[in-house]
Amino acid sequence: MLYAFGFDRLGLLISDMYFVNPAPAKGQEGPEHGVRLELRRLTPRELEGSIYSARPITIDEPIWRADLLESVDGRPGSFDRTHHHPRFYGWNESNRAFEAELSADPIGWLGRKLSDLPSLLAHADVDPDTVGPGDLDGLPRAVPEILEVTRRLLDRVRAGELGCRPVGAPADNVRASWL
Repeated sequence: MLYAFGFDRLGLLISDMYFVNPAPAKGQEGPEHGVRLELRRLTPRELEGSIYSARPITIDEPIWRADLLESVDGRPGSFDRTHHHPRFYGWNESNRAFEAELSADPIGWLGRKLSDLPSLLAHADVDPDTVGPGDLDGLPRAVPEILEVTRRLLDRVRAGELGCRPVGAPADNVRASWL
């Protein structure tokens, strides 16, 4: 399932996820599932029809990512694989950054991170001029709704409704997610 929040020049996408790394780091073996959030650039394009036509919008390059993941075989609620990627280089993410506070209280950590967009952009090495006033105002105001969507998706992953290995997919190399 994919949710999208759009502001001015930024959007926040939230999706359930199931992932198996074919070359995992030590301690990261086996499948993981949970919820992925990505802050992305939005690029509105020119109308392609009448003045009443739908406006094409491109969901573009990522800026930052949080993965609220757990090992599939682990204890639900452990957040043992939860991490974030503080910056991107084009479409490629930085290494996983594990933080004790993120695993201990992922929803609280996420709320604080998204409420301070200038700091998030500075850590992502993104020029603050790339965002618009609607981003600086809109994203922090949407944080309660974003956190509610994240909680609901996590509940559905734990219930086995989302974040599942696709039927017929190989057990050792899978990525099932919108993001």
